[in-house]
Amino acid sequence: MKAYLELLQDVYQNGVGKEDRTGTGTRSVFGRQLRCDLAAGFPLLTTKKVFLRGIIHELLWFVRGDTNIKYLVDNGVGIWNEWPFQNYLVKNGLAEKFEKHSCEWQNQLEEFIDAIKSDAEFARQWGELGPVYGKQWRNFSGIDQLAWVVDEIKSNPSSRRLIVSAWNPAEIEEMAKAGLPPCHTLFQFYVSPDNKLSCQLYQRSADLFLGVPFNIASYALLTMMVAQVCELELGDFVHTFGDVHIYANHQDQVEQQLGRTPKPLPTMKINPEVKSLFDFCFVDFELLDYHPDSAIKAPIAV
Repeated sequence: MKAYLELLQDVYQNGVGKEDRTGTGTRSVFGRQLRCDLAAGFPLLTTKKVFLRGIIHELLWFVRGDTNIKYLVDNGVGIWNEWPFQNYLVKNGLAEKFEKHSCEWQNQLEEFIDAIKSDAEFARQWGELGPVYGKQWRNFSGIDQLAWVVDEIKSNPSSRRLIVSAWNPAEIEEMAKAGLPPCHTLFQFYVSPDNKLSCQLYQRSADLFLGVPFNIASYALLTMMVAQVCELELGDFVHTFGDVHIYANHQDQVEQQLGRTPKPLPTMKINPEVKSLFDFCFVDFELLDYHPDSAIKAPIAV
């Protein structure tokens, strides 16, 4: 993942100070792009261990059209927990009592997640993120975009309209209440004359240290899944960015990662028996030859 590390170095060296919604502060640049040849290996970072189980479960959660964190929580994936938890604190007049990321806040978060696991009614009310990615992918104003794009790739592969959008202006405000308006907003597939499938993602806002490694692997995996069900070979994943930033409280972690040397990319093996995008399960994926450096922890800006 040399391209990712070069982008990380670019933002670290050339980014300018910029305030943000969370109040954390960032080092930011605007307008960048990286490209990965999916035939050359699965683009999962090797300079720090990445939570692949979380990536796979989140992607399956998107594909099934789910918008409640209970599926993720039940599968040990906590990457979306902080947003509905903070919404819960705000709605119950507790936000000022528990400072973000304090020990007391963390203890309350654990109790919140336990309630999501054990209380179906609590999960229904407080685990819901609103009409975020899964809803838009599968029901954008009544359109199942994922089903449509797969059918279109099969029937009209030369189309320049192979697009799925998560940015629904009419529902942005509702998304922001307990979740986030989509950061990875729109993706487009491209079938080359030699039957290779590529995907380009436009990401309006990119947390380069924590979020982007997830996004790269997630969309690479989605491209592989679509290629398999459409009987195509693998092309490129192209990642185009708007605001690319490093949070102020990730500086030390970025320096640590930039001091590491990347290793050969792993290989992702997908169950060849799966013929529908909507039939994939967690057990259908196997990562081979992944030998990363240790994980580097950093707080999520909420």
